[in-house]
Amino acid sequence: MTTTRNRSARIALSTAQLLLPIALAGLCAAPARAQTPLPPWHQGVSEERRQRAQALFAEARELHRRGMLAEARAQYEEALAAWEHPELRLYLGRVLKLIGLPLLAHENLRLSLRWGPGSLDAEKEQEARAAMRALVERELAAIEIRCDEPGAVVLMDGQPWFDGPGAERRMVMPGEHVITARKNGHFTVVKPILVFAGKEASGQIALSVDTVVTRQRWATWLPWATLGAGAALGIAGGGLMLHAYADHNATDRRLRNGCAPWCEALARDAYDRSVLENRLAIGALVASGAAAITGTVLLFMNTQHDRTEDRGGVKIEIRPTASPDTAALSARLVF
Repeated sequence: MTTTRNRSARIALSTAQLLLPIALAGLCAAPARAQTPLPPWHQGVSEERRQRAQALFAEARELHRRGMLAEARAQYEEALAAWEHPELRLYLGRVLKLIGLPLLAHENLRLSLRWGPGSLDAEKEQEARAAMRALVERELAAIEIRCDEPGAVVLMDGQPWFDGPGAERRMVMPGEHVITARKNGHFTVVKPILVFAGKEASGQIALSVDTVVTRQRWATWLPWATLGAGAALGIAGGGLMLHAYADHNATDRRLRNGCAPWCEALARDAYDRSVLENRLAIGALVASGAAAITGTVLLFMNTQHDRTEDRGGVKIEIRPTASPDTAALSARLVF
């Protein structure tokens, strides 16, 4: 009897030893199942913020259903401020599309899918992708720009876009847009781009160094030679004028004092010669002044400071595109 009882106790102990590891494994596995990672849009969001967002979402959907789109948009945006949820982005994208804001609608639809498959149920994910395709094909355009200059700041329509080196692509409204690239010590490049709905413009911006080059318009000797010629004419004119003045006075005295007839003819010739010399002297002095002025102007203008040329250019490439359903032309702007 005692032997049978001891045998039963040993069997029970052995069974407990076998079951204990299994029980411990079950206890360890239970917390592991309970600690399944939450979706990204749940992480770091308190229960209070989730409840507030859900209440605002319910109000927004009711306003949306009643056609009060501006009010519904404001409620959706307030709900998103409390909780960044993919379904909230989808509903906001719907409202923005109905309001007539395709660019904002596309951005919110894109954000609703940013966490990848599973962030929305299959039907809503298909709806978001189809709506984005429709907006891109019918109401929006795209611009892609590359700038390989380190430290260059690229702007679109006056607003900062990205810093070089690198490339960025952005959806835009059809029409004209202005791309600006700037960097200290370089020319600022400003390029207008005209894009149409359903089309894409792409290109590369190259900045050139803004330097000042000093060069001469003509040979260095030319202004100085002009000044020298003017000075020589001035000296010659002055001397000729003095000589003419002396001859004129001498001839005048001779004629007034009287002289032989043969002397009078010579005196009159000398008088006429002094008048001619005076006129030549005046002409030389005038030419001297003109040469001096010209030489001075040439001297000041001979040093010219030029900036290096901005080599930025734009070329448009138009290429045919074809698909089983459509045929079209795509335009590419190359800077």
